[in-house]
Parts: sequence; C-alpha cells; structure tokens
Amino acid sequence: MTPASAATPAGVTPASAATPASGAAHTPAGAPAPPRTPGGIASLSLPSRIVVAVVTAVVAVAAAVHLGMMFLHVAPANTVSKQHGEVIDDYVYPEFEQNWKLFAPNPLQQNVAVQARAEVVAADGGVSVTSWTDLSALDGAEIHHSLVPSHTRQNELRRAWDFFVGSHDEENRPNGLRGELSERYVKRIVLSRIGPATEGGTVRRIQVRSATTPVAPPAWSDEKVDRKTVHRELDWWPVDAGDVPGDPASGTAAKVDES
Repeated sequence: MTPASAATPAGVTPASAATPASGAAHTPAGAPAPPRTPGGIASLSLPSRIVVAVVTAVVAVAAAVHLGMMFLHVAPANTVSKQHGEVIDDYVYPEFEQNWKLFAPNPLQQNVAVQARAEVVAADGGVSVTSWTDLSALDGAEIHHSLVPSHTRQNELRRAWDFFVGSHDEENRPNGLRGELSERYVKRIVLSRIGPATEGGTVRRIQVRSATTPVAPPAWSDEKVDRKTVHRELDWWPVDAGDVPGDPASGTAAKVDES
C-alpha cells in the first residue's frame, strides 16, 4: 500500500478526484438543461421567414418555367409546342437557342463554309472587288492544334449563319424582325474579320455566300454521295460605319466610309 492510499480512508474519494476540472461546466443534479437556441430559418423573425419563403417560391417557379420552355423547344413537335410555338420561340431566342433536338438527333452531314468578299474604294478613287475570303477556314486555322480553342472562333460565325438560314426563306427573304436582325449580325461579323483582304481600302458593300459540301461516307459504307459543293450566294449589302464593331485599327476589321 502506498502512502497516499494509506492516508485516505476507505470509501472516501480524494479531493483531487471530487473537484471538477478547471473551466468544466457544472450542472447541479436535478436542475433543468438550458434551452437550446434554434438554428436555420427557425431562428429568423416571422417577416424574414415570409420573405425567404416567397423568394424560394419565385425561384422554383422561374426554374420550372425555364426548364419547361427548353424542354418544349428541343422536344419533338407536339400539341403544346404547336399551339404555343410563338411564345416558346420568343422566350428561347436568342439567348437560349439550342442546336439539337431531344429524341431526334440530326447529326450534321455537311461541311458548310461561310465566305465573303467586299467592294472596295482605294485611296485614288478606284473601285475593285476582293476575292472570296473563306472566313470558316480562318476560324479553323485559328483553333487547329490549339489546346484551349476560342469559343468565339468555334461557334460565332457558324451559329450566325445558322441563325440567318433559319430566319430566311429559300429566296433569302427575311422572315420578320429576326431575319433582319440576323442580317445585321452576319454583316458585323464579316466586317470585323475581312479587313486584311481590303488592303487598306474603304469598304462600300459586302457579299456573303455559303459553300456546302456533303461529308464523304466512311470507307466501309456502300452509300453513294454527290460531293459537289453548292453555293448559296446573297445579294450585295451596303455598309456604313455603324456596321463595324470595334476599332478598324485592330488589323482585322474593315474600314468603312464614316460620312
């Protein structure tokens, strides 16, 4: 028996064991536990909870409407989309436009190149027409072998042309305001890129065309495809300074008469 144990009578707890550690909480036996503070929304006042509930409901309804509109846009034609097609299109275009269809994929089987040329006035007053510039090929060269290809170079021109084709008839006549908007959009893209082909001259008009070539079938296929390139050539468009985005001094934008 150690001296400490000998000094402590049997059945008596040493003082050091009976004394709670410094700083430890001590609740007397039989005393009620302190009330718990509610957390989360329950801790807010009634007006605050009402605001949170209203905002949550508005966000949920907006998300449901958006998802519903997008579903009807990409889904096959049905009674609802036919009856409310104009409302759906007004919501989707142009910010949320989709280039695919649910349950009915239509993979692209053609290579479509957008080309442009310009009527240019030289410093001496002479008028000439540039050769056709393949803007799609320039975009392709820009992103070829690039580890981080530009989203603009991949999609801007291609989607602009899809926008134009979808809003014009076979005679290149616009179908309402969207058709006119697509013309201005294509015109601005062309003028922002065709500058080097003008050799410093002032652009008076531009002309745009597409060159569509069917994709060759795989070697194992017996399918026969006419690989002939078909052109869709638009009329000449007059241009002015308001059609040129950015600064012509950037090196790629065309110079247009500001008078």
